[in-house]
Amino acid sequence: MPGPHDLFARFTFGHPERAAAELRAVLPPEVVARVDWSSLRREPGSVVDPELRESQSDLLFSARLLSGQPLLLYLLLEHQSSVDRWMALRMLRYVVRQLEHWRQEHPESEVLPVVVPVVMYHGLEGAWTAPRRIEELFDLPAEQEQREGWRVWVPRFEYLLDDLTSEREEALRARAGPPLARLAFLVLRYGRSRGLAQQLERWTAVFAQVYATPEGLEELRAVVNYLLEVGDLSARGPMRRVLRTVVGTQRVEELMRTMADEFREEGRRQGRREGRAEDVLRILAVRGVAVDEKTRELILTCTDLVTLDRWFERALTATHLSEFLESQ
Repeated sequence: MPGPHDLFARFTFGHPERAAAELRAVLPPEVVARVDWSSLRREPGSVVDPELRESQSDLLFSARLLSGQPLLLYLLLEHQSSVDRWMALRMLRYVVRQLEHWRQEHPESEVLPVVVPVVMYHGLEGAWTAPRRIEELFDLPAEQEQREGWRVWVPRFEYLLDDLTSEREEALRARAGPPLARLAFLVLRYGRSRGLAQQLERWTAVFAQVYATPEGLEELRAVVNYLLEVGDLSARGPMRRVLRTVVGTQRVEELMRTMADEFREEGRRQGRREGRAEDVLRILAVRGVAVDEKTRELILTCTDLVTLDRWFERALTATHLSEFLESQ
């Protein structure tokens, strides 16, 4: 079942304008200046392994450069409890899968789009220490003069890292972007820290800016849901005081009573959907039915449990993919 990090990350950064705030913060300035940010849009589908889906939130965006050239921006929000030494290998696998999917969708193209992989880290154990370059994971000869010759057989790949744990609170609060994106940087960075109670009241202005937006109440619900799930109990009093200032006493008590339960229920619903989708794929595999990448993506990204149940029943008797796809 998706955890609170995954749900909050998808809610916040699944929106192109808020994703742009993260991408602008981590991409090199010369790249930021060349992207047509008005063309940024979310792409459907996931290339994250099913067994990792509870701890990762993969978001894929497409955009165009000002020259018109297409660009894929792959955003993985990393929120494991420990630094993953093998992240470079994992990200390379995701990028290759996405490029293979792109090739299927554009068989006439003789070139591939650039995929820019981004990892946002907000763990509890301190700064990110894992290698960012895939070549650092290979066991090359120790002698420097020999290492360079061996590098021709090693893939060259590096992901971008937004290590929120190394950023000061003032810097995160000052980042450009919509209010929810800026508040999300803060709560992802400090939401599980013991100092959260002391910091919340300093964020009152950002909470107020979020509330002032057209979808402000819904966005605040997502933020407080997340903090109720991951934050220390000592932060609940300060959180009430901040919200009382921003939205008023009556609404605060309504939110504090209901939001955590709603958050958990949404997690349970999403967990049932993802579990059913994976059951469908497992049954097809056991029955020897080959599933192409496009159909696999269709199943994994389906959010309608009724449809998934129908596919489940159909998978039990299907002997060919054409039977399963019949009357989709």
